[in-house]
Amino acid sequence: MSRMGDVLAGFHAAWEFESDSVLIRYERGIRTPKLFSALGERRIPLAAIEAVTLEPGRRGTVVLRIAPRPGADPLTEAAAGQLKDHCDPYRLVLPAERDALAEYYADELRAGLTESGPAERFLVAAPEVPLSFKAYDAKASFDGRTVRFRWFWTGASSAKWKAGDQSFAVSELSGVEWRSPEVFEGYLRLLRGEDLPVQADQDPATVVFGLGYGAVHESLPFAAAVLSAIRRGRGPMAAVAASSPRRDPADVAERIRHLGELHTAGLVTDEEFSAKKAELLAEL
Repeated sequence: MSRMGDVLAGFHAAWEFESDSVLIRYERGIRTPKLFSALGERRIPLAAIEAVTLEPGRRGTVVLRIAPRPGADPLTEAAAGQLKDHCDPYRLVLPAERDALAEYYADELRAGLTESGPAERFLVAAPEVPLSFKAYDAKASFDGRTVRFRWFWTGASSAKWKAGDQSFAVSELSGVEWRSPEVFEGYLRLLRGEDLPVQADQDPATVVFGLGYGAVHESLPFAAAVLSAIRRGRGPMAAVAASSPRRDPADVAERIRHLGELHTAGLVTDEEFSAKKAELLAEL
């Protein structure tokens, strides 16, 4: 491996080569992909690397790329191949005249790889919590133990309003499904065992994205952190229930008002209206 501390700087990032890992530091700026700025930096152990490639890029550049082993990195696992090339955090774009230097580092990295194939556990650290983002129909938050969805009355379906705000302990979850907001009908779904598929806008375990909501740099690190917590067996911590904070009376009043609108429109039955109103009042 290269001398410890060697640095290769490219567009939007610099790679520092250490004896057992590569530390990637991302630039901040208006031209830097927002996902890079959100990540800040990532340390990739050599044990987490499956392959290293060097290929010609666009407009007089070369691209040095690390491919993590399957199951080694929660970010790439959550992304499931949906990231566009310019948002791939493991691509370093360099001027073409530096191809010889890039080839040197690529060879050095390859020489240090000792493992391949699926990893038994995550080897790359997940984004740090707490994390939150705004989807089209809810605010999602994660504190490392519990995922919470708080519905927006302007976006949530009547099915989600009737179900009420949701809290999911990590111990209840079996995985996450992230569908990029850059494609049609993006969403973040929390998986719970043998749940039957439900349309995203009707599923209380799913928040839906939309234009300007659930951006990649916000929702993907969130999904990766939740997935990492699930895989690393933090269930016992999540199972310790924390007392729920009391609701803001103005918030409860607004929710009852919206519930009344649904009732008037015939989307909620008399029984459902009475039960949900009582539930909301009990939160005061």
